[in-house]
Amino acid sequence: MGQWKAPLSLRVREALRAELEQYAAREKRTLGNIGELIVEWGFEQLKIAGSTERLLKHKISLSEEPPPRRR
Repeated sequence: MGQWKAPLSLRVREALRAELEQYAAREKRTLGNIGELIVEWGFEQLKIAGSTERLLKHKISLSEEPPPRRR
């Protein structure tokens, strides 16, 4: 059986909501499902970083190629 889920309400910019809705439609998911995925992933990243300050200092590589190997 599935897990019980609690509702969560967030306020975001209208432009961000529109973009999230576009991604959700493209992925054939609901906005709530995309939001849940992002919140769970983001919270795991926050726990690893240890603070919001440290989390915001890290950058995510947007290239599809793996990082270069060090010799």
